Amino acid sequence: MKGRRLVLIAVGALGLSACSSLNPFSSASNRIPALKPLAASVKTTEVWRGKVGGAGRYVLQPAVLGDAVFAAAADGTVARLQAGRSVWKSSVDTPVSGGVGGNSRIIVVGSPKGEVIALDADSGKVKWRASVNAEILAAPVLSDAMVVVRSADSRLFGLDPADGKRRWVYQRALPALSLRNAAGVVLDGNTVFAGFPGGKLVAVNAVNGSLMWEGAVAVPRGATELERIADITSLPVLGSRAACAVAYQGRVACFDLASGSTLWARDMSSSKGLDQDGRHVFVTDEKGAVHALDLSTGASAWKQDQFAGRGTGRPRVMREYVVVGDVEGYVHVLRKDDGSVVGRVRAESSAILADIQPSGGDIVVQTQDGSVYALGVQ
Repeated sequence: MKGRRLVLIAVGALGLSACSSLNPFSSASNRIPALKPLAASVKTTEVWRGKVGGAGRYVLQPAVLGDAVFAAAADGTVARLQAGRSVWKSSVDTPVSGGVGGNSRIIVVGSPKGEVIALDADSGKVKWRASVNAEILAAPVLSDAMVVVRSADSRLFGLDPADGKRRWVYQRALPALSLRNAAGVVLDGNTVFAGFPGGKLVAVNAVNGSLMWEGAVAVPRGATELERIADITSLPVLGSRAACAVAYQGRVACFDLASGSTLWARDMSSSKGLDQDGRHVFVTDEKGAVHALDLSTGASAWKQDQFAGRGTGRPRVMREYVVVGDVEGYVHVLRKDDGSVVGRVRAESSAILADIQPSGGDIVVQTQDGSVYALGVQ
């Protein structure tokens, strides 16, 4: 049964790739709608730029730790950048398909063959290697006490950060067909939050891998297995009181952080993801429109649909703005209070598929061709 499910995942992913109208992860279209002329009211500037190497067919997230940015390329290159300058660049001697995660001591990436590789954050030297026996597509997450890795078959592994030894494994029954994606997990204190195929959001104890609570973001429905896909294919986001997640062909929902009880839910399909601040949840829907929803009730605050059809990515909160990237390499700046577009910059023509990362008062962007740069919004 396990083998059958893995085949269905592969067949489903290939089938969806063949038709962009069915593929939520299609990064480009033959006809991308042109952008409307913009009289920008905020200044967007390039602060610095570096290069690591192309991501190929993977989505490789950069990691921002203090004033350092760690990035990886599909050919196995891992680099530490500071203000755009390469502090070190190492090869892990195997392709990288999941990365980058880290803390002040180690940087961790994953390979297509299930190898987890930790490098010294200061020198770039490989410290240890471990295996989870399944492809890794997501960036690992770390605390001082645990490395948490998600494999492509949606198992979660807790590894010792000192030597990579396995401490626990969390797995659950999954639908026969699910979407191939690079969604990772969020680690908050001693709790791991992860979304799963079938629309479940779970909270797992990071110390021993036991389930703390689960909530239903979406309920699969439809006559065929394709119609019943309701996978959470992006990171959940946490606030002071709520954990929120969104599912493809499903809903966006928020849950009480402590108990997992549902605070609210509403229909919306997204494979791109969401972010939140103290007042709103910001979601990019399947057509590329960006929504702001009231954090307490889920009611609509505004909708910005200028980016429909442009492969708009996950929205990220930056002070009083929301920023999103697209498949033509543009970064768009929206006001949080009304969704108006107030800035735009195209530092690269390569697609932005990795999540934009906050870095102090700036943002860090990694493109598919391997450019890494920081942008300031004033």
